[in-house]
Amino acid sequence: MSSRPHLTPTLEAKLKTLPTSPGCYLMRNDRGRVIYVGKAVNLRARVRSYFQDQKQHTAKTRRLVADIADLEWVVTDTELEALILENELIKRYRPQYNVRLKDDKQYPYIKVHWQDDFPKISVVRRMLPDGARYYGPFTSGHTVRQTLEALRRVFPYLDCNREITGRDERPCLYYHIKRCAGPCIGAIDRESYREIIDGFCHFLEGKTEEVIEELNRRMLLAAERMQFERAAMYRDQIRAAQRIVERQKVVSGRQEDEDVIAFAQDKGNACVQVFFIRRGRLIGRDSFMLEGVGEEENGELLASFLKQFYAEAAYLPPQVLLPRALEEQEIIERWLRSKRGARVTLRIPKRGAKKELVELATENARSALLAMQAEWEADAHRHTEAVANLQAALDLPKPPTRIECFDISTLQGTNTVGSMVVFVRGAPRKSDYRRFKVASVQKSGEPDDYASMREVLRRRYRRAVEEQATDPGRRVDPVWKILPDLLIVDGGKGQLNVAVEVLQELGLLEVVPVVGLAKREELLFVPGKADPIRLPADSPEMYLVQRVRDEAHRFAITYQRNLRRHSMMRSRLEDIPGVGMKRRQALLKHFQSIDAIRNATVDEIAAVPGMTRAVAERIKEYL
Repeated sequence: MSSRPHLTPTLEAKLKTLPTSPGCYLMRNDRGRVIYVGKAVNLRARVRSYFQDQKQHTAKTRRLVADIADLEWVVTDTELEALILENELIKRYRPQYNVRLKDDKQYPYIKVHWQDDFPKISVVRRMLPDGARYYGPFTSGHTVRQTLEALRRVFPYLDCNREITGRDERPCLYYHIKRCAGPCIGAIDRESYREIIDGFCHFLEGKTEEVIEELNRRMLLAAERMQFERAAMYRDQIRAAQRIVERQKVVSGRQEDEDVIAFAQDKGNACVQVFFIRRGRLIGRDSFMLEGVGEEENGELLASFLKQFYAEAAYLPPQVLLPRALEEQEIIERWLRSKRGARVTLRIPKRGAKKELVELATENARSALLAMQAEWEADAHRHTEAVANLQAALDLPKPPTRIECFDISTLQGTNTVGSMVVFVRGAPRKSDYRRFKVASVQKSGEPDDYASMREVLRRRYRRAVEEQATDPGRRVDPVWKILPDLLIVDGGKGQLNVAVEVLQELGLLEVVPVVGLAKREELLFVPGKADPIRLPADSPEMYLVQRVRDEAHRFAITYQRNLRRHSMMRSRLEDIPGVGMKRRQALLKHFQSIDAIRNATVDEIAAVPGMTRAVAERIKEYL
C-alpha cells in the first residue's frame, strides 16, 4: 500500500511546474486559507518532498499535507531574500501549521524621542524610522511600566505632550515629587536635560557602571560648588540606580553583550526564554509563548523564534547562545549580520559558565510554561473549545459539561483504592472528587482491576439511583445525585465492558455516555464500536481527556500511598504496650507521621487526647 498522499489534478500539475530557484511557498486548504509558509533554496525539491514517502514525516507534517488543496510560490534572487519574505508572509497570514509568536498584537517598546530637543519617554507598539531610540520588545505593558517606574527615580524624564518653551507658569505634579526635571518651567536647560535622557538610554543598554560614575562625578562637583540640594538629588539618584543594579546578576567576568535563548515545550505549546546580558550583567529576561508547535520540531521551533523575534528587536547583540544547533544556522547568521551591520554569532556552548546560562534559561522557560499551562486551566475559551470538540468527536447528545473519570491503584494486592475526579466546563472541581477503599477485592488476596472498577462504579452510581435511606435525619451527599455528561474509565476495552455492565445493571446506560481511555496509545474505546477513536494529538480535546485521566491517576496514587504510609505507621505503633486503636488514631491524627512522633517531646506526646505521661514515655523510648 502506497504511503504517498492522494493529489488533485491541479495540485499535481503545479508540482510539475515548480522552479528550482530559491523562494517562498504558500500552502492553502480547500477554503483558500494559507495554512503554511516555507522557504527553500530549491523550491522544486523542497515542496515535492512533502508529497514523497510520508513515513519519514512527523505527525504534524502528515496532517499538513492532508489539508493542502492548493499552493503558490514566490521566486527570490537569494536565500536571504527568501528568509526575509518568509517572515513577512508568516506575520501577514499567521498560518496554523507554522511555529509563531502566540499574540497577534505588537509587543511594546520603550521609545525615547531623541529627535526632539527635549526628548520625552513613551511606550509604543511599533518601531518607526523617525530618529527615535527604541528598547525592547517586552512581552507586556506591565513589564514596561515596572521598568520605567524604577528608572524615573534615577532619570526624571518627560512623558507629557506639552510644547517645551521653558516659560510655563507652573509644572505638573511629577516635578514636585522629583520624577520630572521640569524643562517646561525652565528648571533645566536643553543640554542638561538631554544628558539625563542619554544616561537613561545608557542604563537601558547595560552601561550601568558608567552611568553611576557620571552621577557620582556630578554629585561631587555640586558639593564642591556648595550646591548641596543638587548634590543631595544626585545622591538619591545614585542610590536608586544602585538598587536597580543590585537586582542585576553578574553572569560573566567579561563585559560582553549577548542574548541567551532556550525553550521548553509540552502538549503543543512552547515557551522561549530570553536572557538579555549587557556588559556581563543579566539586565532582564522575558518569556515568549509560541503556537503551532509539533513535539518533534525543536530545531524548527528555535529557528522560527529567532527569525520572528529579531525581525522586531530594537537591539542585536554580537553573540546569541542557543541550546542546540540549527539547520538554517548559516543563513540566519547572515540575516542577523545584515540587520546589525556587524558580525553576529549563533553559539552552542558545550561547557562552562555559558552552558550553565543556557541551562538556567531552559529551567526558566520550563517554569514559565508550567505557569502558562496552569493559567490555561482557567481559560474559559480553551475549555469551551475542548468540550465542543470532544462532543463532536464522540458524537455525544450534548456537550460534556461535567466529566467524571475513575482510576484504580494498588500495590501488590494491598491497599487497593479507586478515585473519582470531576471536571466541569473543562476545569477540575476538586470539591466533587471522591475516593474509595476497595474492600471486596482485597479480601480475596489477589489484585483484580476489573473487579475493583466494578465495585467502585457500583458504589458511586448506585447512590445516584437509590432512594434516600429510610433514616430521614441522615445527610445525603448531593454530589452522588449528579449524573455526568461523560464517564471516562482509565483502561481499554476490558474496563469499558465493566463500566457498561454496571451502568446497564443500574439502568443508566442510555443516560450516561461512557468511554474507556487506553493508556499506551491514547485511544478512546466506545461501546458498540469495534474501532477506537483517536483524537488529534495536539488538539484541545485530547489535552482535556489526558488532563482528566492524569488527575484521576494522581488522585488515586496519592490516596493509595497515604493509606500505605498510615498502615506502616499503625503496624509500628501496634507493637507498643498500652497503645490501642483509639490512641493510635489520636497520635496519627495529631502528628501525621512516625518521624513527627519520634521527634516530639514526651510532653508533646502526653498532650495528645487520651494519652498519659507513662504511655508517652513508653512511646518515646520505643521509637
